Amino acid sequence: MNNGRGMLIIISGPSGSGKGTVVNRLCPKGADSEFAVSISVTTRAPREGEIDGANYFFRSKREFHELLSNGELLESAMFCGHYYGTPSGYVGQMLDAGKNVVLEIEVNGALQVKKKLPECALIFLLPPTIAELKRRLAGRASETAESQTDRLRRAREEIKLIDQYDYLVINDDVDEAVANIRTIVRAEKLKPLRSGFSISKWRNPDA
Repeated sequence: MNNGRGMLIIISGPSGSGKGTVVNRLCPKGADSEFAVSISVTTRAPREGEIDGANYFFRSKREFHELLSNGELLESAMFCGHYYGTPSGYVGQMLDAGKNVVLEIEVNGALQVKKKLPECALIFLLPPTIAELKRRLAGRASETAESQTDRLRRAREEIKLIDQYDYLVINDDVDEAVANIRTIVRAEKLKPLRSGFSISKWRNPDA
């Protein structure tokens, strides 16, 4: 038995954990996919090829602050001088349509959402070892020695909050990590709070 509504899944992890790769594998594009990636609101200008409503919802700072003031964002943050946030209306529409909505956001944003929607599932993604994390960061052409050090420092700070997450998935193999996340979702959907189970109807079969 299932009430037909999707569930909200939040995936966090340090740079180099493979979040983007895992989320892309978990959420293939197509109307028949049971998973969908949430679209964020941002105040930054569209980059070449980006489409409003597909890559981001592009809004002015005034519009962003109106959304924030009206309680229409599940979480928000500033990065490189621009605001980003998760629109509650869009997420709600996707959940009502039966989609399992995936948010790929950092730890502070994830905990903001958990306070508002405690039924969501928080998944922390990590490489198998710190040595592997260092190797992955070193393999990025865009990473300088300074940025690698900064990301490792940030990773250690994020890991301190791991006990506030519901699940830990080790991303040693992408296919296995995706399979584990799918298993988590299946198990979460068997919980009574998601099943639509009615105690009163069970006690009174004629109700």
